[in-house]
Amino acid sequence: MNTRWLLVILAVLLSACSSSPQKPEEKNEQTFYQEARDALNDKNFLVAIDRLEQLESQYPFGSYAEQAQLELIYAHYMTSDMEAVLADTERFIRLHPLHPQVDYAYYMRGLATYEMSFVTVERYLDKETAKRDPTPLQDAFGHFSELLIRFPDSPYTADARARMVFIRERLASHEVEIARYYMKRHAYMAAANRCTDVLLHYQKTGAVADAVAIQIEAYEALGMQPEADKSLALLKLNYPDHPQLVDGKFENSGLAMVDRRSFWNIISFGLLDSGED
Repeated sequence: MNTRWLLVILAVLLSACSSSPQKPEEKNEQTFYQEARDALNDKNFLVAIDRLEQLESQYPFGSYAEQAQLELIYAHYMTSDMEAVLADTERFIRLHPLHPQVDYAYYMRGLATYEMSFVTVERYLDKETAKRDPTPLQDAFGHFSELLIRFPDSPYTADARARMVFIRERLASHEVEIARYYMKRHAYMAAANRCTDVLLHYQKTGAVADAVAIQIEAYEALGMQPEADKSLALLKLNYPDHPQLVDGKFENSGLAMVDRRSFWNIISFGLLDSGED
């Protein structure tokens, strides 16, 4: 009797084992990479990122590892995750400095930094961009410059060079905005010096003409007429169509007259030294 029950129990156990679901087969690196490529082609970038990250995690030294890192840069860029792009590119440059496609990482590092300098609204409205912190643009300019120096024959240099021209225009405009701010605060020498920086470092940009015009007003406000005359001669020679030149005569913009209150009046919000009798 006991033997019979043992045989029944054994049969039940064997049946349960045979009917249990099999463990799914682990994907190999080629499968991960192909799924990632398919997702990229379908513009399903979140799925692509997931597959590429799994590929890197499970096969960090596999034959697709380096290419997966490059694909991950692109996928993160297409999802507008610029912080991730910066991390991806910095890592790739550090780990694979001699890779034949490392120029792509240099380019994307500059492009991500460039994109981070603009908020969404400014991309469409383009309003007062010169008043923003110029540091991201300066960093992007440096990254693109490094690409041009290291890889002058890279297919990405043409676009990088065009963006550098645009960045110089923005940085020059930023300096002019600061000069205008100083003029309104009656910091005339600081305004003149900012304009000098534009003339020295941002030649051939559209902001140079306005920098010269502000310089004229700053020198006149300081009583430095010889310097003002030199700047006026420069404006007439190089920018005869400037809006502040009317019939060959310079018209003051009035920047130096803005907020002409005393120090005490400003800090007391108009309670002191109002100038009224």
